[in-house]
This record gives sequence, C-alpha cells and structure tokens, in this order.
Amino acid sequence: MGLRKKTNNKNPPVLSHEFVIQNHADIVSCVAMVFLLGLMFEVTSKFAVLFITVQYNVTITTNGPEETAVNHFHHGIKDLATTFFYMLVAIIMHAIIQEYVLDKINRKKHFSKTKHSKFNESGQLSAFYLFSFGWGASILLSEKLLSNPVTLWEGYPHTLMSFQMKFYFICQLGYWLHALPELYFQKTKKEDIPRQLVYIFLYLVHIAGAYILNLNRLGLVLLVLHYFVEFLFHVSRLLYFSNEKRQTGFTIWAVLFVLGRLLTLSLSVLTVGFGLATSENQGFDLAAGNFNVIFVRITVLAAICLTQAFMMWKFINFQLRRWREHAQTQTLKKKQVPSKSKSKKDKANGVNGVNSHGADSPRARKEKSS
Repeated sequence: MGLRKKTNNKNPPVLSHEFVIQNHADIVSCVAMVFLLGLMFEVTSKFAVLFITVQYNVTITTNGPEETAVNHFHHGIKDLATTFFYMLVAIIMHAIIQEYVLDKINRKKHFSKTKHSKFNESGQLSAFYLFSFGWGASILLSEKLLSNPVTLWEGYPHTLMSFQMKFYFICQLGYWLHALPELYFQKTKKEDIPRQLVYIFLYLVHIAGAYILNLNRLGLVLLVLHYFVEFLFHVSRLLYFSNEKRQTGFTIWAVLFVLGRLLTLSLSVLTVGFGLATSENQGFDLAAGNFNVIFVRITVLAAICLTQAFMMWKFINFQLRRWREHAQTQTLKKKQVPSKSKSKKDKANGVNGVNSHGADSPRARKEKSS
C-alpha cells in the first residue's frame, strides 16, 4: 500500500527523477521490508540482524542478595549498518507526516510558495524535536543524570551505555543522515540548500563526536536542552503562519535561546574543562575508549564554543532583521494616517467650495447676469 498519493495524472517514466521523487517513500519501504524479511530465514538472519537490532551487547552481573544480569552496550563499526536502517525508517516517517498531516493543512490554508516550504520544514522539525526531547528527558530521569551532575564526567570513559541511551544516539544519527536525501526528495530550492547543509553537518558532527568520544552523557543533556528551545521556535513559527499577530512565542524563544547558549557553555566547560581535566584517568587509550587528553579536550571545547558563537551570530542577525521589518511597518502605518486625514480634509474643502461658489450661490448668479 503506497504511503504517498499520486497527485499527477501523468505517470512519469520509470526510474526518472520525477518517478523517484513521487514514489521515494514506497521504494524505501520496500528496501526496509527486505531487511525485515531477512529475519525469517536462517541464511540471511545473521546479516539482517546487523541492520535492525542494536549491536555490541555486554551482559554484566551485579553482586547482591540476588544476582541480576544487566545488559549494556558499547559502540563499534557495526553501528553504521544499524544507523543506515533507521535512516530508512526516518525517510518513511517523514513521508507519512508530510502526506497525512502537513499537506492537508497546506491545502486548507493556501499558503504561498515561500510559506509552504517553511511550514513544511517547521512541521517536520517540530514533530522530531518534540519526540526527541520527550525521549531524551525520560532517559535523563531514568539514568539520574540531572539529580547528580557529577556523573557527567565521573567514571569517564563511559564506554557502556544502556539500551535506551545507545538506541537514542543511533536514531539521532539516522534522522540527520536522512535529511541529506530529503533535500532531493523535497525539491529544496538551491538558495536554501547551503543553509540546511550547514545545520545538518553541525548536528552530525556533534552527535557523532559525543558518541565516539564516549561523551554520551554530556551529549544527551545538551541535546535535550537544545531540542526544547528549537521546538519552541518552530511551534512559534507555525503559529505565526496561521496568524501573523501571534508573535509572543518568538519573544519567549529569544529569552530561552540566550539562556540555552549560556547553559550549554557552562555545562561544557564544567564537564570537559574542569571535570575531565581533574580526573584521575588521564591519557589516550583507543582500545579502552579513553580520549581524556588535553588536545581532545581543547578540540571539543573549541567546537562547542564556535558553534554557540555561530548560533548567537545567526540569532542576532535574525532579531535585527525582525526589528527592521517592524520599524518599516510602523513607518508605513504612520505615513498612511496623515495621507488619509489629508484626503478627508480635501474632500471637505471641495464640498464647501461647491456650496459657496457653486451655480446656486449668489455670487455665481451675479457673475452670470453680468
């Protein structure tokens, strides 16, 4: 059963660009189904498991009155296969949200082409940010990372992760990788591609860096914080598209955005600059997953600081552009008010002139008789 409705009556040639774009969700669904069907056969099940299930399971037995086995996971090269499969899942989910939610709203609202693309972008990202924020917050609560911030650097390297923690990072990488082919599937404008490539690249670098360098706890906290602020922005933009008078959300977002940048820098410096720097487990050991050396710490802090500075620069430009547009709007309104009052005054003077010097006035009759 197709996921996307075919709105064009003319069937494009098979394997043409238009055919792939119209049917990309069905094609990707078939590819994902191949991996799922591979689980049914013994010959292919070992291969299919690499793509579908989370790899590198480690069972640890806890000492106590009753010995219990706890499953933990670490990362490895096989995670690339799992990330690829969940990238396919993200493409399918993207098509479902677009077809059954956003397209229906677009048809009712009759947005312009510019608003149409921005509405689709904010609709997709707001759904993803809400889901990722809720999922990440539940992991933070279960791992008790918020109640005890020392655990962000204590016991580094954090090579072992819970299933939810590892699966969360796999899904994050899969989602942002899926955004690359979506630039083609969604026919993104050429002028919008560089901007989207920049933020996709930043997401992939930071998420993959935290995952590979075993800074998953810090990465999870920063992602949850960032996703909440971004969710508020895209929801505010959706409300603005429905009614341009609804701009209160942008004000709240602006305050939280600045606070989010400050909190991100504070947690990063506290964890990497002080916590790991004073840790007893110093040194570089690739086999043990220990990257606690000064070069890595400086690189991580530099990457975070430069990214936050770049985001603040974009934020300031955005606010300045909004203020200029608001000032221009107010200026036009002030110019329109005097012109309207002047036109009314002219009309009033014209009427009085007719009454005083018109054909029926005494002066007119006198001039006519002379």
